[in-house]
Amino acid sequence: MKKIITTVKAPEPIGPYNQAVLAGNTLYTSGQIAFNPETGELVLDNIQAETRQVMENLKQVLLAADMTFENVVKTSIFISDMHNFSEINTVYGAYFNNENAPARETVEVANLPKFVNVEISAIAIK
Repeated sequence: MKKIITTVKAPEPIGPYNQAVLAGNTLYTSGQIAFNPETGELVLDNIQAETRQVMENLKQVLLAADMTFENVVKTSIFISDMHNFSEINTVYGAYFNNENAPARETVEVANLPKFVNVEISAIAIK
């Protein structure tokens, strides 16, 4: 059985999908981009601010499922320019403990929704 996870503390979906789905004890999050859920505006000041907003949105989805970044076992990072990898990685890394950081892939893509620079999704287990 699956349970749909939603929170007003993260951006509403902009298509036919949900913020996350809990299947048993496994949470699958949709990719988060840098929408500020309070203003509805994208945070595109710089790549660090954009990545921080993405991670904060992901954090709120995890919290809505009674989880934290400690529960994350896998992430996927999609970026529009691999030259931004180091700065994205620095912000991303601040949310995880190196000893139990999740598995991950980082992929450069041609375009992302709303032409943002970074999108991150996660799989977490209770």
